[in-house]
Amino acid sequence: MKSFRENMEDFLDNGLIIDIEVGLGPAGELRYPSYVQNQGWEFPGIGEFQCYDKYLKMEFKGAAVTAGHPEWELPDNAGTYNDAPESTEFFRSNGTYQSDEGKFFLTWYSNKLLNHGDQILEEANQVFLGCKLKLAAKVAGIHWWYQTENHAAELTSGYYNLKTRDGYRPIARMLSRHHAILNFTCLEMRNYEHISKAKSGPEELVQQVLSGGWREGIPVAGENALPRYDHAAYNQILLNARPNGINKEGEPKHKMFGVTYLRLCNKLLQKRNFNIFKSFVMKMHADQGYCPNPEDYNCYVVPLNQSKEKISMEALLEATEPLEPFSWERETDTPIGGPFVDFFNRILYIFK
Repeated sequence: MKSFRENMEDFLDNGLIIDIEVGLGPAGELRYPSYVQNQGWEFPGIGEFQCYDKYLKMEFKGAAVTAGHPEWELPDNAGTYNDAPESTEFFRSNGTYQSDEGKFFLTWYSNKLLNHGDQILEEANQVFLGCKLKLAAKVAGIHWWYQTENHAAELTSGYYNLKTRDGYRPIARMLSRHHAILNFTCLEMRNYEHISKAKSGPEELVQQVLSGGWREGIPVAGENALPRYDHAAYNQILLNARPNGINKEGEPKHKMFGVTYLRLCNKLLQKRNFNIFKSFVMKMHADQGYCPNPEDYNCYVVPLNQSKEKISMEALLEATEPLEPFSWERETDTPIGGPFVDFFNRILYIFK
């Protein structure tokens, strides 16, 4: 990071770089490498916990002893990469994850991830202190098995998220200490686009995570998870960028700090795809023309302040209380295409 600051000093001073996403794990995301394709994982496998090396085994044993349960061990019944939740003793209905031992393990496992992110961002804050930019951290959109009681794929990734426990707002609270942006993925996805057995809920997941960031008073940003060039994907991104539409009286109450589009490639530059993309960009800017001054559209970037005082784990975990997400409109008020675009896309997915 120090080398980056030194070599990019001109761009930083000139305001060409206004936020820096700090790599915190696989694909830059704050998560465990629980689903690895080159090791055989396939969607919608639940993935595997990543805590079985000798150091983490020793650390968990010490934590269990301190908690008065020296008999507790790391789970050996959580299945393998491509299992479904109900095929495992850990994630099945009334499984180990609901026991005292399971809850203790999941809390320890997710807290390790929180501490990791906190430590890396503190180092990044020291490197970029005083630069006119914001730090950002990416959280993965683990949407498969979201619509089950166990949220298995999220749990193996380190997000201890259940209907009775918010696994994302503690991350947002940790990020608030470092004046950081929460960057989330899968903005383009709709539930019906995924196979039914995956029990995917990207729409509800996005609403939960973004709402958690706004509740903790931090800026949120996002990106599409997969390359998409169609109207329906762009319209879903527009909806999530402004969940309650354009406010003609001023700044929207809830809006995203920024959106990253993935990605520049030959397919995007094909005439039809690029024309749709240009329409998307115009709609993202509410059909307004180019504005060279970010402050004119309420995008203020100030010198990065020092990280605040460390937040105790107890205070972070207070944010696990589940709250209803903020309200979302059903569709964006600035759609690309006619009124039947989404209808036809749904029909296409049925017969895909």
